[in-house]
Amino acid sequence: MGDYNALHDQLLDVRNNSDILKEVKFITVLINPQFDFRFLDQAFADIEKLFRGQYKGFRACNTHYHDLRHTLTVFLAMARLLHGAHIEGIKFTDKEINIGLLSALMHDAGYIQADEDLTGTGAKYTLVHIHRSSKFMQEYYSASDYFKDDMQNFDDILNCTGLNINIEKIKFTSSIIEMMGKILGTADLLGQMADRFYLEKLVFLFHEFAEAKVPGFASEIDLLQKTVNFYNVIMARFENNLGNVNRYMIDHFRNRWNIDKNLYEEAMKKNIDYLKFILKDNHKNLDVCLRRNAITIQ
Repeated sequence: MGDYNALHDQLLDVRNNSDILKEVKFITVLINPQFDFRFLDQAFADIEKLFRGQYKGFRACNTHYHDLRHTLTVFLAMARLLHGAHIEGIKFTDKEINIGLLSALMHDAGYIQADEDLTGTGAKYTLVHIHRSSKFMQEYYSASDYFKDDMQNFDDILNCTGLNINIEKIKFTSSIIEMMGKILGTADLLGQMADRFYLEKLVFLFHEFAEAKVPGFASEIDLLQKTVNFYNVIMARFENNLGNVNRYMIDHFRNRWNIDKNLYEEAMKKNIDYLKFILKDNHKNLDVCLRRNAITIQ
């Protein structure tokens, strides 16, 4: 864990929301120096308000896995992949960049409860959160002339984050929108599985699954054990379902930081290697092992 985290923290403090936005803007300017950030600035401010319970009509986020931190790490990964694709010669219009980055910001808005929804937590929407996120996004831009023809694009892109959704059956309006969807689906997985708190937060994920009655996980330890195989499934998904767009990370880090590595994949592997270690030798001391980054396991 240490090599990646020390290096990554030197590049950017991902605990600082404003630093993430600043870096995303810097990356976007590398793609287009004249990019207009008015839509991004407004959406970023509103998503912060939404998760904090300051957005009219909604309660604060009360899911500890699918939280604001997760959303912003996905947002950052999305920008990095877009930049890598740009370096590889993929041409994006400003509108397409907006659609991709805004979709990343709003991809988990469906976990947030309305003011009058006082039962349980937003985790109960786990199995339908993509639909709810799409609905939020379409309502958010319902009066926008700029995005009036993109409601289907938003929905198609967000659906690419669903592990049980067959992306091949989605009728994208263009090859670029299809790529946007696959990049978001990839960024969603990279952002969470490379997070330095990923293993600790898996305990929170189990409780979200339990509330939503997601089948297949009998206990916290059962989810942790199945995460090892999940990693293999995800690596295959990158290649077989998501167009192998994760390869663009190397281009980004090489160009932006002069680092010839995919730091996300390195971090994912180290997370899984540590998980294997604690499951093999320390399964009776999970609470201790999963506090290595000072997160509180509840």
